Amino acid sequence: MDKENCSAVTEFFLLGITNNFGMKVTLFITFLIVYLVNLLANLGMIILIRLDSRLHTPMYFFLSHLSFCDLCYSTAIGPRMLVDIFTKNKSISITGCIMQFFILYMFVDAECLLLAVMAFDRYKAISNPLLYTVNMSTKMCSLSMAGVYLVGMADALIHTSLTFRLCFCGSKEINHFFCDIPPLLLLSCSDTQVNELVIFTVFGFIELSTISGVLVSYCYIISSVLKIRSAEGRFKAFSTCTSHFTAVAIFQGTILFMYFRPSSSYSLDEDKMTSLFYTLVI
Repeated sequence: MDKENCSAVTEFFLLGITNNFGMKVTLFITFLIVYLVNLLANLGMIILIRLDSRLHTPMYFFLSHLSFCDLCYSTAIGPRMLVDIFTKNKSISITGCIMQFFILYMFVDAECLLLAVMAFDRYKAISNPLLYTVNMSTKMCSLSMAGVYLVGMADALIHTSLTFRLCFCGSKEINHFFCDIPPLLLLSCSDTQVNELVIFTVFGFIELSTISGVLVSYCYIISSVLKIRSAEGRFKAFSTCTSHFTAVAIFQGTILFMYFRPSSSYSLDEDKMTSLFYTLVI
């Protein structure tokens, strides 16, 4: 391995989404609107929950952190992607690439875990509403969020350190609109088996744990709801969980499609559209 070439990497070049000018205009307008709505809605949600004392409950506490996670990883990707649509020189420094990579994976992981915590919160609210504020105390909620962010940070550090220890001694063109694991592994001239194994073990464990936690919580939620005698009560209980379960299904489904399918089926052009979906649209 040529160590000199390995150490010479100071920047990468993002190829972006497309070279078709007509599509560029359409994508720019569409995702500018999507990102602005994302920004305003999430900031508005956070500010509203902090200012309105009636919303100082566990459910809205977790919802404000969900908005914060969405805001962080979409902002790590969105503005840069929008600028690069019409920029010829799409270079990104190695430091910028590392920071973008780390922020994305930290908050994506945090959101995976947070969605599971929110499912547990809904179970506690529905199964025993009289003890809800006791079971989900301020201390319990704070400790849960600390755990969510610590695990997200630890997993992001693992993936970041393993990815950027690789040698990139060939092309520096990343066939993507941001620094992501699959295109970076394709660029490397090092053995990437350890990286692939870590994706399937560490990130796989997080996915399996969170999906299992959500499913178990919803089994208990359904059991509790069916015990409610009035149809109106059952409808109200189910309606509080519908948006959460929909978000979990779409978000987790997209993540599983992106990172847990056979390497032979990878298509970077297809992955770009999928990445746009889970980093900005959801």
